[in-house]
Amino acid sequence: MFKLAHISDVHLGPLPDLSLRELASKRITGFVNWHRNRARHLFPGTLACLMDDIEKRNPDHLAITGDLVNLASSLEIEAMTAWLSQAGDPGDISIVPGNHDAYVPGAYEKTTRAWYAYMRGDDDPPGWARSHHCFPYVRVRGSVALIGCSTAVATPPFAASGYFGQRQARATVNLLRAAGEAGLFRVVLIHHPPIRGATSMHKRMIGIRRFAATISSGGAELVLHGHTHLNTVYWLKGPTAPVPVVGIASASQGPGGSKPAAAYNLFSIAGEPGNWQLSRERYTLNADATGVELAETTRF
Repeated sequence: MFKLAHISDVHLGPLPDLSLRELASKRITGFVNWHRNRARHLFPGTLACLMDDIEKRNPDHLAITGDLVNLASSLEIEAMTAWLSQAGDPGDISIVPGNHDAYVPGAYEKTTRAWYAYMRGDDDPPGWARSHHCFPYVRVRGSVALIGCSTAVATPPFAASGYFGQRQARATVNLLRAAGEAGLFRVVLIHHPPIRGATSMHKRMIGIRRFAATISSGGAELVLHGHTHLNTVYWLKGPTAPVPVVGIASASQGPGGSKPAAAYNLFSIAGEPGNWQLSRERYTLNADATGVELAETTRF
């Protein structure tokens, strides 16, 4: 039995003081949005509550599907780097970036450099270099292959779209096929929901059809995403059977907002090729934000 925990959209807070130079960009819109909206509902204590509960359940691995920070400022990246070092060993945590981690031009390179140890494929060199740091990556843990894809790109103000291109699609198909031939349970990590209509147009993933073709051609057993701050289950066509596509609420969302309170997924994976067993327990912050409770159990 392999246990995989899944959180997303950490949006680590509080937002630090930013310089005028940092604010002279798209960050000014995010800065205003944080103080008008997000700051009232995204709390560091909520994230700590979730992480404490995850630790008690002792999963084999933790997947984080993007938006680790808010505006991708230098101070935020440093704070998230410190948080990750406390969360666990890089070999036990796999992350993919979200649109907030690539908030402005240049931010994507800074975040991937800082968090490279958590998104380094098994065959990638230990040191970061722009020339070789390309998604997708693959990490094999027990009978599970974790394949990380990136949809993170800098976008104009009031846009939060992502992009899944041809190069990444071809490479992902190859990794999926190789993992399938090796008899591994394949989990794809991506930030934007690869489902048409799952979010509004200005927040959508460009390349949804391409991603669907990647899964139907390469094969997968599970796709995990974030971005919407919602607890959702969709399906994509696979080579032999439908593939569950599972989203999760923001890991920092407090109760009382328009989006569901913070939650995490705990997947149990067992079996063998052709006879995999996959189940999920979804745990959520309770109504008074004092702890975490089981909200849903699903067998796929």
